[in-house]
Amino acid sequence: MPRRERVWLAAAALGWIAVNGAVLLLAPNQAPFDWPAQHDPPSGSGQVIAAQFTLVELLLLGVVGYALTRRRSDPAIAERIPPGPTAHREIWLLIAYGVLAQIGGLLLGRAVGWHPIGFHLAGTLVGTTDPIRPAEAIGWATYNGLTYALLPYLWLRRRYTTHQLCLRSADRRGDVVLILVVLVLESLAQWAVLGHAFAGLTAGQIAVGAPLTFLLYLAGTVLPTVIFVQGLLVPRYARLTGSTTGTLVLGGLTYAALHVFEGWGRYGSPHEFVLTILFVLLIYALPGAFKTWLTVRTGNAWVHAWAYHAVAPHTLHDTGLVVRIFRL
Repeated sequence: MPRRERVWLAAAALGWIAVNGAVLLLAPNQAPFDWPAQHDPPSGSGQVIAAQFTLVELLLLGVVGYALTRRRSDPAIAERIPPGPTAHREIWLLIAYGVLAQIGGLLLGRAVGWHPIGFHLAGTLVGTTDPIRPAEAIGWATYNGLTYALLPYLWLRRRYTTHQLCLRSADRRGDVVLILVVLVLESLAQWAVLGHAFAGLTAGQIAVGAPLTFLLYLAGTVLPTVIFVQGLLVPRYARLTGSTTGTLVLGGLTYAALHVFEGWGRYGSPHEFVLTILFVLLIYALPGAFKTWLTVRTGNAWVHAWAYHAVAPHTLHDTGLVVRIFRL
């Protein structure tokens, strides 16, 4: 393994240990978050254990994905980005834009009486006891779709092709096989851990709620991740670091950072603020790194969307939330 890869791997391992240790230190028992969809109140120890299960699951999915793609040529996504100052300048412009978009979502959400507009609708995956109206769900999806997907795409599409933006498949058959295998395995894992996703819903509620959930989350978090993170930032991370491991680390951290203003987050004190950031890292950094690995491995940012995002987990686990919001 090249020295650069070893350095990034060591940094990632130390960072992961530090985050887990800090969570256990600050919230060994109950954490101050509203997660009614969980079987037990959230706790630091419980989340640390869950994070290790996620790590093992994603490593296994990675092994399966590697076996399915081992005969592919390297897509070399770093070579799709001009070297030198161009890549650096575009990375910093995109990061600054992302920070402003997050702050804008926070301010807009608060101004109209909603939760902060982050990368997830309030109540996603963990549930919420706060009332959420249809206008908030639609506003969340619209803001994110425009801010993180459409506008950045229009900005860079004038200078780069869909191939350079990792938005076109070079092996459709191989991508479809990878998507289906990962989707089936991830769906089975989700059901094994969290139970039947549509429990308690009628056939009519599922028939309307599942497509509506798919469309809302497609606009609100899937397309923003495809375009802003995987299509725009990940190839530039690859060019900047010259390291696959470094690209995965930065992709995972970026994906986590975009979830800082989750609806369940608490910022009333320094302790709550730090704990919110730590929980966000525990929950989202690993999935973000796996999404990035799928892009690096295939050169196609769409693979993660269908294999490990739009259907599993969101449609499978958030249909009940959408059914309640829209009173279907």
